[in-house]
Amino acid sequence: MPSLKDLKTRIESVKSTRKITKAMQMVAAAKLRRAQEKAEMSRPYAERFNAVMAKLAASVGSSDNAPKLLSGTGSDQTHLLVVMTAERGLCGGFNGNIAKLAKAEAQKLLAEGKTVKIITVGKKGRDAIKRDLGDHFIHHVDLTEVKNVGYGDAQGIAAGILDRFEAGEFDVAKIFYAKFENVVSQIPTMQQVIPASFEAEEGESDNTFYDFEPDEQAILSDLLPRGVATAIFSALLENGASEQGARMSAMDNATRNAGEMIDKLTIQFNRSRQAVITNELIEIISGAEAL
Repeated sequence: MPSLKDLKTRIESVKSTRKITKAMQMVAAAKLRRAQEKAEMSRPYAERFNAVMAKLAASVGSSDNAPKLLSGTGSDQTHLLVVMTAERGLCGGFNGNIAKLAKAEAQKLLAEGKTVKIITVGKKGRDAIKRDLGDHFIHHVDLTEVKNVGYGDAQGIAAGILDRFEAGEFDVAKIFYAKFENVVSQIPTMQQVIPASFEAEEGESDNTFYDFEPDEQAILSDLLPRGVATAIFSALLENGASEQGARMSAMDNATRNAGEMIDKLTIQFNRSRQAVITNELIEIISGAEAL
């Protein structure tokens, strides 16, 4: 049984931990507000961009003149998985859930006899991926020094992916991230970016005929690389909001758990102190009776 001094020391230690987790929860709440605004503001642009690209892609169809980013290489043997996670931990299952989805997809492709290559964005994802799939790891993008992720960062990541595609290093590219729903719900998501796949908005029934100038192929050749950067930028913003939401929830749980532990330790401390006092009283009374 721990001594009174040990119990008191542990109570003080847990109280200090609770102060830290409470502070981290408040910081995450403040950052979440800004990150959520950025993610929500980017969604309408991404949706309308995809809607326009869906119309262009539908008009081109399976034409031989379709850009390579739309039609693909004609094979799906080599897959590039871009796993985007956080640079820091202490955010619950946020990083682990994204890595788990990516590893499940990689194992599925490997079982089908495909070749898998992996690029990570965020060192937490790199640590999880290299532990199990280190042989397939080819590159890591470090955003540790980036305070506010911008479109330029997404363009840099997209440029590296596009260069590898032009060099024939892969046939299909997919990105993995967490879509922000609310503070307690972040959905691990997989999205194919190469070959580009666009879906029209639900309920949209616009049958208007459009005459494009220049032609559809020229427009797609210019917009498809931007589409890859846009998808990556949207994923980074969704990840930013999801990370702060997950951290806020995790720190709130940690704070409440610390409070419950303090209550239990305090009860244990009081009982131990009462037992010590009772024993001392018994010894005093026994000594007095012996006299």
